[in-house]
Amino acid sequence: MSTENSNSPDFSRRAKLRQNSIYLLPNAFTIAALFSAFFAITQAMHGHYETAAVAVFIAMLLDGMDGRVARWTNSQSAFGEQLDSLADMVSFGLAPALIAYKWQLWQFGKIGYSVAFIYCACAALRLALFNTLIGKVDKRWFIGIPSPTAAALVVGLIWVNHSYESLPGVKWFCLLITLFAGLSMVVQIPFWSFKEINVRRKVPFVAMILAMLLLLVVAMEPSLVLFLFFLGYSLSGYVMFGYKWWKQRQ
Repeated sequence: MSTENSNSPDFSRRAKLRQNSIYLLPNAFTIAALFSAFFAITQAMHGHYETAAVAVFIAMLLDGMDGRVARWTNSQSAFGEQLDSLADMVSFGLAPALIAYKWQLWQFGKIGYSVAFIYCACAALRLALFNTLIGKVDKRWFIGIPSPTAAALVVGLIWVNHSYESLPGVKWFCLLITLFAGLSMVVQIPFWSFKEINVRRKVPFVAMILAMLLLLVVAMEPSLVLFLFFLGYSLSGYVMFGYKWWKQRQ
C-alpha cells in the first residue's frame, strides 16, 4: 500500500488549505459578530429597538466564542487580533451609542449627542488601552469595565424597557446609563475578569444544580436578569475600591 509523499505539491496544497480553513474558523465568528452589530444598527434605524438590543447581545456571545475557538484550534494570529478589535469597536462602541441616541438621547439635543459620542470615544480608548496592555497586567483584573459589559448596560436597558412596556422616566435612565457605561470603561479601577474560573475542573453536584437554576432564571426573564447582572458587575469595582479606601482610612 503506497503512502503519499509529504513533499509532493498536492500534499502541500492540501496542508495549506487545512491550515487556512482552521484560521478561517475563529475569524468567521468575528465577522458574524460584526454582522450582528451592523444588523442592530439597521434595526434601530427602522425603530426596532428591542431587536437591535438582542442583536448586540448576540454579537457579544459571538465575540466571546472567537477567542476560545482560536485557542482550541491553536489558530491565534495578529490578523485575528486586529480584526477582533475593530469588530469590537463597531459592536460595543459605535452600535450601542447610535442605538441609544436613536432611541432616547436625541430628545436631549446637544447633550444627548455629546453623551453618545462620549460613550463611543471611551470605547475606542478602552480598546486601545486593552491592546497596549496585553501581557503586561494581571489577568485576574480588568482596568475599567470591558466594552461588551458597557454595551450590555446600554442595550440591556432598552431590552428591559420593551419587556416591561416602557419604564417611567426612561430617557433619563438612558442618559445616565450611557454616560456611566462610557466613563466606567476608562476609569482606573480594577474589575474582576473571571479568567481564574477553570471550567474544566470538577465541581460539586450542588454547583451543577445552582448553574441549572441560574440558566432557568435567565430563560424566564432574560432581559431583566442580564441587565441586573451586568449592572451589578459594573458597580462591583466601585464598591471594592470604596471599601479598600475606607479600610485604609481606618
